[in-house]
Amino acid sequence: MNAVTFDFADAAVLVTGGTSGIGNAIATTFADAGARVTITGTKAAAADYEMDLERFDYHRLEATDPATIDAVAGSLERLDVLVNNAGANFPGGRDEWEPETFATAVELNLTGPMRLAVRCRPLLAASTLTGGASVVSMVSMSAFRSVPLVPGYGSAKAGLVTLTHNLARLWVGDGIRVNAVAPGVIETRMTAPLSVFPELRDAELAHTPMGRFGTPREVAAAVAFLASSAATFITGHTLVVDGGYLVV
Repeated sequence: MNAVTFDFADAAVLVTGGTSGIGNAIATTFADAGARVTITGTKAAAADYEMDLERFDYHRLEATDPATIDAVAGSLERLDVLVNNAGANFPGGRDEWEPETFATAVELNLTGPMRLAVRCRPLLAASTLTGGASVVSMVSMSAFRSVPLVPGYGSAKAGLVTLTHNLARLWVGDGIRVNAVAPGVIETRMTAPLSVFPELRDAELAHTPMGRFGTPREVAAAVAFLASSAATFITGHTLVVDGGYLVV
């Protein structure tokens, strides 16, 4: 056996977009490791979701609404790990080639996470977690290769990679490590429509040397690693979890 376990006993973790998919897997991984986990979603209450979220603290957050971002940050008493996971493409179902929609995509996927990280900086700087506090942001394959359907989303995720570099350098004196994770194609509700279009699914599989899609748990493990004491000399890095997608 080569199983890895994490110990985040008593750590305070915030996972945005933790109500489903990758975000929920991340929140569950930290909770299973003993952390007190707060998640965010866009609905008024945790009970409004079909998934059982009772083990987490819940706050409503709209990444395009500064007031809700500030409210979430202000509600926390302490914080050791911030996972900027919330994000979406085609905001409002609109075309990202429309300048207004492009701007909304950037606000949702880059400006919002940046604002939350900055608001949480004092709490993170006060962390006593071994190896220091961590910010881990979720980026995308679209940060590294062209995806013409979602130019706003891709530009925002590329910007998040650069923001990771800059925050890592700026906050190193506060004992805060800042990294990112870039998932490949992961089996989630977001990628479920691929099953309706076999030609698209087959094309994505052909682009993945490992010949399968990843799981949310595999992404969550990478996030937990970057936040753990096993990664105390890693900052400013984007860890790709893609089954080899980028090497093709």
